[in-house]
Amino acid sequence: MVKICCIGAGYVGGPTMAVIALKCPSVEVAVVDIWDKRIAAWNSDQLPIYEPGLDDVVKQCRGKNLFFSTDVKKHVKEADIVFVSVNTPTKTTGLGAGKAADLTYWESAARMIADVSESSKVVVEKSTVPVKTAEAIEKILTHNGKGIKFQILSNPEFLAEGTAIEDLFKPDRVLIGGRETAEGQKAIKALKDIYAQWVSEDRILTTNLWSAELSKLAANAFLAQRISSVNAMSALCEATGANVTQVSHAIGMDTRIGPKFLNASVGFGGSCFQKDILNLVYICECNGLPEVAEYWKQVVKINEYQKSRFVNRVVASMFNTVSTKKIAILGFAFKKDTGDTRETPAVDVCKGLLIDKAELSIYDPQVTEDQISRELTMRKFDWDHPMHLQPMSSSSTLEKVSMVSDAYAATKGAHGICILTEWDEFKTLDYNKIYENMQKPAFIFDGRHVIDVDKLREIGFIVFSIGKPLDAWLKDMPAVA
Repeated sequence: MVKICCIGAGYVGGPTMAVIALKCPSVEVAVVDIWDKRIAAWNSDQLPIYEPGLDDVVKQCRGKNLFFSTDVKKHVKEADIVFVSVNTPTKTTGLGAGKAADLTYWESAARMIADVSESSKVVVEKSTVPVKTAEAIEKILTHNGKGIKFQILSNPEFLAEGTAIEDLFKPDRVLIGGRETAEGQKAIKALKDIYAQWVSEDRILTTNLWSAELSKLAANAFLAQRISSVNAMSALCEATGANVTQVSHAIGMDTRIGPKFLNASVGFGGSCFQKDILNLVYICECNGLPEVAEYWKQVVKINEYQKSRFVNRVVASMFNTVSTKKIAILGFAFKKDTGDTRETPAVDVCKGLLIDKAELSIYDPQVTEDQISRELTMRKFDWDHPMHLQPMSSSSTLEKVSMVSDAYAATKGAHGICILTEWDEFKTLDYNKIYENMQKPAFIFDGRHVIDVDKLREIGFIVFSIGKPLDAWLKDMPAVA
């Protein structure tokens, strides 16, 4: 029986290994992590992450050929293939701070693998890592491996949170990069044979190590670029009276462009996009390509601009101040169907409103009060470190923040509503009831194109929806950055 061990029981490692266990019943899969609370959650009825379909997959395999454990060294020692899915946070200090990836956890994992291994292993990069990371890991394993042979593969994930299980069941492609040697090709085949048990051969791509590593960064950069492009257009649409939804539909009909990732919004978030683009910028700078670096920097700048523009619109529309006004925040996760708040635009929007002394009432169906508190008091880039290593800023940030259990409680007595996550339930709320219980004039700022703008204006709301034609009120109170 082939034995697989995955170091890291997070958003990537847990779901990926669960699906491998389901699709490969003859393979034994162990997911290990030093964080005992996370492993306990994986072994309970309340999994540590929310992902549609994940519960069912885990329950089918757990205790049979899928195991979650804190005994990291034991399972690494016994494994034939070791996936490494640890954090690669953006450095906050030192060389490359704010852009470069911090490979501390990766290096620590590599040294541990070398120390405990008593047989040859295939080590698979599952985390998003900078180009040439495999070369560094090879050196660590080779010089600490007691003569044991290690082969390094890059197998980046291309999962979208909210559809991760479906993405794993029916991937667009599985990418495996390895050395172009006999041993490297043998390692590629070993991993390819695992995926081939449910993925068709034509969707399993093999490349050299560097192409696989760069492909992950490039894919996220291209997707984020599309979002920033349509968000840049949304500002122009508001200025000219065009409708960004109509513009997006028109250009998306072009088969060379396609319709995906052309939804204007308050901005992109999640654990990958900004981090990977900044990493790409740093790699370009280190390789003497400042013009290329500057090009990709602009994708991030537009994303920051979109969030600040949204805040400016809220404040300007409400008589240029939100001081002491209750603002309802509907949605805190970075997208629907996930409880993930990493780099969510809601953080920057909330902080922007708090600077102007607003009082926030926040509701999200899948995000806990503890998560919201941590995100609003955490320093930038610290979210990707283990929880006990996340320094907090002053808790005074939370003095004007309340977390509530439903949308109606959040909006009662509010002066304005900001919709920051596209949860389906926000489409079917009783907005007549909400309007009746709000301060007047009642404002709604739709950052996700959730609402029917015309219907809400008929009710009496003053409505701002990103990229949509502005009503007279908003035109009279322009948002100036």
